[in-house]
Amino acid sequence: MKEQAYLDAKKIVEERYPSSEAAILAGSVVRDEATATSDLDLVIFDFSITDSFRESFFSLNWPVEAFVHNRTSYRHFFDEDCKKGIPSLPRMIVEGMPLKGSEHINNVKEEAANRLAEGPESWDTETIQLKRYFITDTAEDLKGAIHRAEAIFIANLLADQLHEFYLRTNQQWIGKGKWVIRALKRYDEEYAKHFTRAFDQFYRTGEMDEVEKLVELTLKPYGGPLFDGFSVGKPSDFR
Repeated sequence: MKEQAYLDAKKIVEERYPSSEAAILAGSVVRDEATATSDLDLVIFDFSITDSFRESFFSLNWPVEAFVHNRTSYRHFFDEDCKKGIPSLPRMIVEGMPLKGSEHINNVKEEAANRLAEGPESWDTETIQLKRYFITDTAEDLKGAIHRAEAIFIANLLADQLHEFYLRTNQQWIGKGKWVIRALKRYDEEYAKHFTRAFDQFYRTGEMDEVEKLVELTLKPYGGPLFDGFSVGKPSDFR
């Protein structure tokens, strides 16, 4: 599939973006993880455009997502992605296969690789305390949930909070959607197994034992659950 995807992507770039200086094929087809619903992710560099844009369309029996940039606009998205801790564009460029303009692509790949290697910004103590409090609050909500429908969505929130906390406190990039578990596996295979086991058990049976253990494991290095004594924005002279 990768070879056909590469050939089709080159043709799409030639026909739809003929004035582009460089292009990359990225995504699941490049990683050999393509499924029946996979699309072609294209990063296009057209130095003549003023503003970057994104568009989706069908071509050659593929759903295509194209991210079109001028000579420098990708750097803004590098910054935005890295602030969120989800380096989508840098990762696409590092993993991607050049379709044209290798000289430009190689320079951008080097920039992207450097950004990935740096990791996300460190959380300060105040941020860690705040995140501990939110996780504690969500875990208590889950314990006290009466309605199954509500509990499902509380568990969704807790899973996202735990994955973010574990990875960011260890200076690792986080994920979204399917990239949540991929990001966890990439950093800590055993934690990822525990994470999957805990939430799988809850969604199948409603039992919370493994989820509670996961919360304890995640928060323990930072003092455990946090409620009593937590405050934010409190004046120093207020008693």
